[in-house]
Amino acid sequence: MKIIGITGKSGSGKSTLTKILSEAIGCNSVDIDKIGHKATNNIEISKKLCEIFGYGIADKQGKIDRKKLGNIVFSSKEKMDKLTEITWDYMQKELDEILKNQTGDTIILEWALLPISKYWDNCNLKILIKADYQERKNKVIQRDNITEEYFLKRDSGSMDYTQMDFDYIFENDYKMQTMEKIKNTLIT
Repeated sequence: MKIIGITGKSGSGKSTLTKILSEAIGCNSVDIDKIGHKATNNIEISKKLCEIFGYGIADKQGKIDRKKLGNIVFSSKEKMDKLTEITWDYMQKELDEILKNQTGDTIILEWALLPISKYWDNCNLKILIKADYQERKNKVIQRDNITEEYFLKRDSGSMDYTQMDFDYIFENDYKMQTMEKIKNTLIT
């Protein structure tokens, strides 16, 4: 099975490129961040998160408010590492199961933290998508309905990428013709 890894900072265009590319080549894709969201909804995990980060991160039904959790973990590498420690086993099991049951010959994995996961070394094609900081910031604030302060906190906790780790690096200007050019480069 061929694995295509797409990564980049929040708002860079990972999901858009993944959707366009997966449709063009007819393959499945996985947004690993959504597995992380699912992990925080797991009863055992949400209980551990509340014990570590405080019960104020959950609503009355015990569901984790990701923005409240983010306000805590994005302020500290140690807290982010603790979140990862609590959720990562669940995420790996889910992703391993998806990969094990993959029926096609190609799958796309999309995640901002993909290069620091065990799955990165299994990627046959490694793609970084970048975008102008200001445009990316404006897009994320609007898309996620967050404040600029929250964006800055979240973005400061994001990883930096080493360019030589990638087969392709693309600059996204949020124009559809740019995404089409990128797609055509990748499928030729």
